[in-house]
Amino acid sequence: MMKLTTKIIAGLALAGLLGACSGHQSPAPITKAIPAAVKPQAQVDRTMYYIPVPRLPGQRTVADVLHVYGEYATRKLNPYFAQAKVSYPPREVTFVALKQEMKLELWARDNGEFRFIRDYRIKAASGVAGPKLRQGDEQVPEGIYRIEELNPNSHYHLSMKLNYPNALDLFHAEMDGRADLGSDIFIHGRANSIGCLAMGDEAIEELFVLTAQVGAENVKVVIAPHDPRTFPLKANSVDLPEWTSGLYSLISREIKALSPGVKSVKTGL
Repeated sequence: MMKLTTKIIAGLALAGLLGACSGHQSPAPITKAIPAAVKPQAQVDRTMYYIPVPRLPGQRTVADVLHVYGEYATRKLNPYFAQAKVSYPPREVTFVALKQEMKLELWARDNGEFRFIRDYRIKAASGVAGPKLRQGDEQVPEGIYRIEELNPNSHYHLSMKLNYPNALDLFHAEMDGRADLGSDIFIHGRANSIGCLAMGDEAIEELFVLTAQVGAENVKVVIAPHDPRTFPLKANSVDLPEWTSGLYSLISREIKALSPGVKSVKTGL
């Protein structure tokens, strides 16, 4: 009985370590119009689909997540990819996060051009327009990032760590004489944020599974203050650093290259 009690206490203590957005536990060893995203008629009903009970937090691996959520997430994503005429899993993926619109777009390609697959509502994203500059500013960063780690043991269900600060962030910080830029920026589940993108649990299951199947090295994440296809990105605030305009030019080119000639992407959500 003592041994069982000890194990329970140890498990609860481990779960308590995963409490904050900055405290995620590291896991173990288009010139033509874009069609509106149509919800597939045959929706996959979670209540009718068996989801195995996952291991306790701190014990799961990426393979465990794929075993638990892989088939379910794939069955939900497949109709969207089929409609866009992109094979699943695709060769490359780009996530476009739009802070003002509170939306994350999923773009993918196999051997051809990138195509719009679907979008997701961002449930929480702290801060305002502008890049992240320092630890504690609670800003969602802006720029072009990669996913450097899949975390199956997040306190926020599942999470994917971005490579913030990236090389450009570090360069600008050095030029500005800034230190302590912060770190541990994630795309995760649940619906609260301290500098991260909170997607809700079902959305992060799809994004996590897709990233694992495609390979994190083949996934790009572009984060913008708003959609540059709707109106231009401009560093209007005097509080923003001088280099923000150059950063916004990079972000705009990256997003517009996905859908050249299209002012905005129509979505079904």
